[in-house]
Amino acid sequence: MKFTRKIKISFILLLVLLNVSCDQISKNVVRKTIEPYERIQVFQDNFLLTKVENTGAAYSLGSNLSPVLKIIFLQIVPILVLLFLLRQILIKTNYSKETIIGFAFIIGGGIGNLFDRIMYGSVTDFLILDLGIIKTEIFNMADVSVMLGSILVLSSAIFNKKDSFFKEKQHELD
Repeated sequence: MKFTRKIKISFILLLVLLNVSCDQISKNVVRKTIEPYERIQVFQDNFLLTKVENTGAAYSLGSNLSPVLKIIFLQIVPILVLLFLLRQILIKTNYSKETIIGFAFIIGGGIGNLFDRIMYGSVTDFLILDLGIIKTEIFNMADVSVMLGSILVLSSAIFNKKDSFFKEKQHELD
């Protein structure tokens, strides 16, 4: 089934908005109901809720940067990357559906965390999983969006011959 350009753009923007909304609604609930560092067991010790404000990026990287470098590396650079990705999936027509959906998730998650950094000076993290062999650091719904989107994009690049995003980049490198 072929999508018209308007439907494709609407679908992409809706996916981005859904990811941002899920992230911001969950963070808003956590900010209002959970005290900092309070630990709530949702499912024994395997799934915990807590609240931590992260002033850096993943694993608190960059939290010790000067205010100017924080703005450059944690706000300006992400804005440029997200705008580039959004432009790519809105303008290019030869990406697979999986790649488009994956990038929409990545963009939505990126916007969610970027919004926090700009509005609050930190990102609210609140989820911890411990499934034995799989144990996570603290994360939020924006991080889930970015991870799911990355998995979709990478699996599409590996398994989908139609996807040209990575092929174009490979030809540029050759």
